[in-house]
Amino acid sequence: MTSEPARLTHVDASGAARMVDVSGKDITARTATASGRVIVSAEVVRLLRGDGVPKGDALGVARLAGIQGAKRTPDLIPLAHPIALHGVTVDLVVDDDAVTISATARTADRTGVEMEALTAVAVAGLALIDMVKAVDPAAVITDVRVEEKTGGKNGRWSRES
Repeated sequence: MTSEPARLTHVDASGAARMVDVSGKDITARTATASGRVIVSAEVVRLLRGDGVPKGDALGVARLAGIQGAKRTPDLIPLAHPIALHGVTVDLVVDDDAVTISATARTADRTGVEMEALTAVAVAGLALIDMVKAVDPAAVITDVRVEEKTGGKNGRWSRES
């Protein structure tokens, strides 16, 4: 038995980009968790753990920006479907050399929420850089990736599996 070669679902037979038709898919509860890091200077770490950066509540602003980013995903990612988000959490942890960002998005819909979780992490990282750039213009966003997803016909997928 031969298996079909893998194909990209967002391109048609001629190679043109298209939005996938998900109308025939089942509505299921779906979640996705993504993570990333913003590498920052020791001075930024000290300020975030202490009195804060000059612009204000950097972690709070980044958290809210991440949630807003998840909500705006179909406006930012051309082929992402508009879906009803039922919950988004964005958590930031100040480590010794970086801020780790984790975002989880939830829905009950016909398509997954990986892009929403990834967008939340990326936008939170961008907002954090905006808040700390006066202190650390060399801050870097890195390692933005999906950690886990659930729901749909494939069920659960985890980076650790």
